[in-house]
Amino acid sequence: MSKRLGIYQIVVSSLVTFITKAIDLFYIKPLRRVFSQQVFRYLACGAITALLDAVWYYITYHYIVCEEFIEVGTLVVSPHIAALCVVFPITFFTGFWLNRNVAFRVTELSSLPQLAKYALTVVGSILLNYACMKFFVEVCGVWATPSKILTTAVCAIYSFLVGRYFTFRR
Repeated sequence: MSKRLGIYQIVVSSLVTFITKAIDLFYIKPLRRVFSQQVFRYLACGAITALLDAVWYYITYHYIVCEEFIEVGTLVVSPHIAALCVVFPITFFTGFWLNRNVAFRVTELSSLPQLAKYALTVVGSILLNYACMKFFVEVCGVWATPSKILTTAVCAIYSFLVGRYFTFRR
């Protein structure tokens, strides 16, 4: 068992090193003036997670759910929601792993409490997304797409600060 754990740790460590070095290749001089290395890695991890989310969603929607309604007892789930339900856990754990091991590098802390804190921050982000969209569109009268862009910026700042000072605090 301990030999397997050792191999697992070596593989994870190598993967973390590879991803971190790949991200750092793009951390060039102009970006160094704008972002700290931690912020840059956080943004890169977010971009990787978002890209993987889109790819997994596409595959799930078109080839697993096959654009069909899913019947679960008396409940009928639309294909786009079914795909979302399948992909969300993958994206959730990918984002957690990347933030824990690459962006914030706090692997010496126990992962279960961090996972619980991360889940809280994701719930907070979902609620903040909802509140910002309602505010920008319905109160401020901003069109939906610019509102979504503003909301994404607000949520990215929230997620970084909560990750740094709450979820992955040393």
